[in-house]
This record gives sequence, structure tokens and C-alpha cells, in this order.
Amino acid sequence: MAPGTLVPRTVTTSKPNPTAVGDASGAGELRGLTGLRIVAAAWVVLFHFHFTSVPGVAEVVGVLGPLITSGALGVDLFFVLSGFVIAHTYLDRLGPRLRAADTARFVWARACRIWPAYALVFNLFGIWLVARLVFGSDGDIAFQAVQPEVNLGEWLAQMFMVQLWDQPFFDGASWVGATWSISAEWLAYLLFPVAALVFFRLRRLPAAVLMLGALVLMAPMTWAYLSTGNPYFPWSWLVRILCGFGAGVLTHLAVRRLRGGSAVNRYASAVAAVVPVLIVLGLLIGDEFGEGRGGAVIALFPLLVGALALADRGPAVVLSSNWAVYGGRVSYALYLVHIPMFEVYWLAQAYVPALVVDTLTANLIAALVVVAPLPVAAALYRFVEEPARRQLVRVARPVPDRTTPVALPEAPIAAQVPAARPAAEDVPVAVPTQALDPVERIKARRAAARHAATPHRQATLAAALVKAQRRRPAHRAQLADEFDRAAFIRARYLQAGN
Repeated sequence: MAPGTLVPRTVTTSKPNPTAVGDASGAGELRGLTGLRIVAAAWVVLFHFHFTSVPGVAEVVGVLGPLITSGALGVDLFFVLSGFVIAHTYLDRLGPRLRAADTARFVWARACRIWPAYALVFNLFGIWLVARLVFGSDGDIAFQAVQPEVNLGEWLAQMFMVQLWDQPFFDGASWVGATWSISAEWLAYLLFPVAALVFFRLRRLPAAVLMLGALVLMAPMTWAYLSTGNPYFPWSWLVRILCGFGAGVLTHLAVRRLRGGSAVNRYASAVAAVVPVLIVLGLLIGDEFGEGRGGAVIALFPLLVGALALADRGPAVVLSSNWAVYGGRVSYALYLVHIPMFEVYWLAQAYVPALVVDTLTANLIAALVVVAPLPVAAALYRFVEEPARRQLVRVARPVPDRTTPVALPEAPIAAQVPAARPAAEDVPVAVPTQALDPVERIKARRAAARHAATPHRQATLAAALVKAQRRRPAHRAQLADEFDRAAFIRARYLQAGN
């Protein structure tokens, strides 16, 4: 290797651990909220399956009533959860000022998270719709009140997840019916970097004021349920995503103001235990005053999410268990696959009368169908969603967030070490050697030890540059000074090497 050639090396640090139960102050995973995701997803799955024409399903719905038929509220719970988690993860990074690089990284990270599995399911189900369009005996190609259009323009819109943005109603807007909410969520992600500028400046308001703001944002949909029992009106989907997502962000700010502690955790645990009971009672009692009136319990979702973020016992412990957290991680895949699988089953019922009669076999098959999306979702998460997300993230960021890249001139530094001095202790340094031949890789690894500090000499360029690079200037005015400092250190060691 020629003298002065730059060899990139990275110094890695440990990966952050998940946030403990009852601790909402860190930026790790909130396990209780991850576990809540599978509850919301299962609620939506049961809501969609209750339309199945099987006597056993009708009997179950007759017993549970609005606890099943109000399952569309699970989507609104997802919206509140999403706002909370996105703020928990990104608000401090995006809120101080609008920066193109940070915004691009955020948008790309969210696209890597939701798009790969979505694109696979959407295209596979698109083939199913085309087959029904070509070989079907009627004009219905999907079990939706409004039939979706199948053409190139719609395919492009749905591939970019923008199919809902110019539609006042979500019926028929998506080939996979439930994915209207993914298009809405994608809109919220794109708006968040700008909205974060406002939310970030509200962070010092009292927790009670922030929580009141979250409840106010839930008021439009709460009133829609109370007044008509039907939250379906023109552009209702836009109200649901903006208000639910914004309420989740404000709830996060309120939780941060409380800071946690034994007393706060204890009260939060009590609230987290009481609110689900109030939701169940509200659904049952509200239905007595009119169909759908119980949906007003949507106002309690921010309180539930905030309480679970702070709770350290009761439901929070259950939702933080390994099985619940895993269920929460596969909940997105479950949300994607359940409608396509149900549609295949519903079409089979139209051609196989034995699937709709009141027999033990028909009811057992229905029970198997309602749980069948779980293993399929687990496979989609394991083999598509997570691997694709990791690969796409590497495309835009070859070096993980936890690594600090440092470029080192190999030959000059090696020349400055006298042969009589003791050899430095080996320091684990990760060397990206994809572009080097085997001989150069060996030289790079051997040279790494000569750059470390020992009790016999001071740190050389590697350690000095790492230290300089890790120092983050508090003000913009310090930025030029930090660059000058790094240049001085580099020049000093290069001069010593010559």
C-alpha cells in the first residue's frame, strides 16, 4: 500500500439495551407499548373476521357484542401508539431545527421499516385480484363495499403508499383493504419532521397541560362516536391519523415531564389497570344508548398509552413479557396478511357450502382461519420484514449508528514508532476490508495495534481523532474550532511521521 493511503477503520461501542419496565426516560424500546401493539392488531383481526358467514362466529359476536364489532378502534390505538413511539425515538433529534440530512435519515428509516413487507403482500394480493378480474364470474374482485380499481396508475400509487391522499373515503382506495391506514401513517411520517419543530417547543409545558392537549386532539372523533355512532365521514381518515398521531406525541411529552419514580410508577400502574376496564365498560354501556356510541372510549387511548409507558406492575408487566413483545414485533406483519388470507377463505365459502353450514367441521375451520395469520405473520417478519429493513438501512448508511468512522494514514504513523519501544496491546478495531486484497488486510490489522495508547506512550492519531470526533460542539460557532483542532492533530502526527 502506498504511503499516505487512507485506510478506514471503525471503533464500535455496545448496542443500547431496551428500556426497563416503568422507565420512559431513555430512548430504548418501551416493552409494555410494544406488547400493546399485538392487542391492537388482534382487535382489528377479530373485527374483520366477525363478518364471516359462519353460525359459530355469529354466536361469539352475539355474546361479546361491541367488544368485537368496535375492533376498528384498534387502528386508532395504533395511531396513538405510533405518535408516542416516534416522538420517543426521534423528537429530540428532529425537533431543535429542520435539517435535510436528519429528515432524510428519518424518512428513509421509516420507509425501510414499513415498505418491504407491504410491497410483497400488496403485489402478491394484486396477482390474486387480477386473477379474479380475469376469471371471475362477476365484477366483484374484493370483499369491500367499494371495489378497488386495478390499473397501472393505482399500482404505482399503492407502491408509493400514497393511494389514500386524494380520497375523501378509504373504501376501495387500497387493494389490500386494511392498508389504507398504512398510507395514512406514511403521510404522518412525512409531516413529522416539520411538526416536530412545534412539538419540541411545547416540551416544557406542565404535564397536565400536555395531557389535556392530547385529550383535546381526540375530541373530534370522540364527538363523532357520541353524536352519530359512526366515525365515517368525508376525510375522517385524515382526522383520525393527524389527531391520533398528534395525541401520541403530546402524551410522550407529558410522560417525559413526569420523569418517573416509585410514586409515579405506582399511580401509573393503577391507571393502566383501570383504563382497560373503563374501555370495556364504555363499549358495553355505550352500545345501550345507540349502536357505535361506545366508540367514544377512543378518548382514553392517550391515557392508556401514557400510563403503560410509566407503569412497572400489573398490565405493564404482562405486556412486557417475552411473548407479548414478540407479538408486538410481528403485529405489523399480522396486520398486513390477515385480510388477504381472509379474502381467500371468504371466496372459498362462496363455492363450498360446507364451509358456511352450522357444523363442527365448519366452525373448527373458521377457528383455524382466524389464527392462521399468526404463523404467516411470524414468517413474514422473520424472513422478509427484518432482513429487508437491515439491508435497506445499510444502503444509505454503510456504517451502523453505533460506529465512529476514522480515516488513518497507515504508513506515516507506522514510521513514527521506534522499534525499541514495547509493542502496544491489541485493541479490538473493526476494519472494513471489502476493498482490500488479503495481503493488505493483514497489514491493516497488524498496523492497528501500533496506533493504540499504552502506559509507555501517549495516544497516537487514531485515539486523538476519535476523541476529537466524539466531541460534539454545543454551538455552531464551535464547529469551525473543532475542525481546526482535528486538522492540527492530523498535521502534527503526519509531521512527526515524516
